[in-house]
Order: sequence, then C-alpha cells, then structure tokens
Amino acid sequence: MSHSLRRSARTAAALAALALAPVAAVAEPACRDDTVWLRGDWGEARFRVEVADTPEARAQGLMFVDEMPRSEGMLFVYERPQRVSFWMKNTLIPLDMIFADRAGVVRRVHAEAVPGDTTPIPGGDGIFVVLEINGGLAERFGIAPGTELRHPSLGEEAAWPC
Repeated sequence: MSHSLRRSARTAAALAALALAPVAAVAEPACRDDTVWLRGDWGEARFRVEVADTPEARAQGLMFVDEMPRSEGMLFVYERPQRVSFWMKNTLIPLDMIFADRAGVVRRVHAEAVPGDTTPIPGGDGIFVVLEINGGLAERFGIAPGTELRHPSLGEEAAWPC
C-alpha cells in the first residue's frame, strides 16, 4: 500500500471514530433558587433574584430599596395561580413587572412602574410568579408576552423545566 493510501485510510478511520464518538449535549442553564432564566425569540437573559414566597416577603417586596444592580431582581412566588395586583408605595426605584402563569410563560409586562405611585398595577388572572427587574430592562431585552421563565419554583409543569 502506498504511503498516501495508508494516510488516507488512517484519516478515514479517524473521521469514522469521530463520527461515532458521543456528542455532548448542549448544557441547559443551571436551575438555582437564586437565579431566573428567561428565553424568547430575542435570546436569553439571566437575573440573580431574591425569592419572595411568603405573604410577609411578598408584602415587603422591594420597598425602601434605593438601588438594585442591573442583573438582579425579585421573584414573587404564589402558592397557586391567582389574580394579582401590585403598587409602588414606598418603592424608590422604577421597576418592570413581568407576570407569568404556572408554566412560567409571560402573560403581561408592566414597564417602568413609577416609584411611590399607589395606582394598582394588575397582572391579570392565573398569575403564579412575578419577576421585578430594573425599569427599562424588559424592553431592552425584548421580554414580552410569550417569553418563558426557568426557575425551580415552576416545577415540571413549566414550559422550560429545570
């Protein structure tokens, strides 16, 4: 066998071995209690969150917080899907409120809630989680109805489960 034929045979064998080698799956973002992932046709975003999953924590929310890093927020988690409404009393920074159902699918976004405003901000019926982030970020990222959230609180019923 000529030298170039042996090299071609070795190359073909190496390529065949590569073709049969297991391919690593694309890793899903890690699910953690302190992180919410969002995805849509615009891409993905991640926010480090404090979880408010008790009536007391939800009542306190982000009141009296005078600044919040861009990549942080608060995730309000309810015991069951329900009608929710928020206000901005004692809230010092503008917020975007992202209302999602039991599957973690965004149903409504309220942009740029005004600090101190006591006007009710309805989220609608069947809301299970609400993500509050700095005002203007939802529009900047493209977060809109249909966006999917990923967080352990959504469980296996989520559109994008952990």
